[in-house]
Amino acid sequence: MFPTPIQRTSAPVRVIYRIALPVVLLFWLLPMLAILITSIRGNADIIAGNYWGWPTEFKMVENYSEVFNPARSPMLLYLRNSIIITLPSVFFAVFFSAMAGYGLAIHKFKGRILIYAMFIAGNFVPFQILMIPVRTIFSNLDLLDTLLALIIFHTAFQIGFATFFLRNFIADLPMALVESARIEGATELTIFFRVILPLIRPALASLGVLLFTFIWNDFFWALTLVQSDAARPITFGLQALRGQWSISWNLIAAGSVVAAVPSILVFFVLQRQFIQGLTFGGVKG
Repeated sequence: MFPTPIQRTSAPVRVIYRIALPVVLLFWLLPMLAILITSIRGNADIIAGNYWGWPTEFKMVENYSEVFNPARSPMLLYLRNSIIITLPSVFFAVFFSAMAGYGLAIHKFKGRILIYAMFIAGNFVPFQILMIPVRTIFSNLDLLDTLLALIIFHTAFQIGFATFFLRNFIADLPMALVESARIEGATELTIFFRVILPLIRPALASLGVLLFTFIWNDFFWALTLVQSDAARPITFGLQALRGQWSISWNLIAAGSVVAAVPSILVFFVLQRQFIQGLTFGGVKG
């Protein structure tokens, strides 16, 4: 049913594995390595078409300084906007999804399966078809071109997947814990905050990392709901690094690295919790 561990396979298979793994890893990392190298190239290399060769001059300090040059682009403003958009969106999406998952997993009521199916079905809807309705709704609410619009949308948009994710973890918890708390006189809110949330902490951390990455890297909805620099996130603000007559690929690459750093840091800080969350409930005695 499960793949055979590589240590138990035959010698030829292990040799092929050890050769293929670094090769595949190199091809997978090649675009990222190219961006990192391009971010420290001088503009002369870009003009000469030296995209893949070793840089003839290193301009790391100059390129990254230019990224944060207010005369070229308000990158610090974009970075602040991304933080303001992402952190509340992740918090509210995880919190509301945990409450919804708790209700769907623990409480037995009519229509529970139908509601759960609606959460699942929402994940299969192509998000592009929502563009016009979402823009119309926020326009009628006079929220276009605001940070609040992106916070509200990302919170609502991620709740479907997050509820599906957390409901399964909560359903795997021993029901006896909830029943014991009820016998002791605990309210549903007390059970949720004091019993359920501590038990699913790895799942919450894992979900938080995923949602942070999804929301931080969003470009489509920023393009749909935002028009001015005042509310642009850093992913949408990278286009401001383009030159007037030519594209400064070295600056765009440097800006892309800056935009990717927060997601990478969040993953490495919560790496242990992320892995625990993915394997939580995977083994039962």
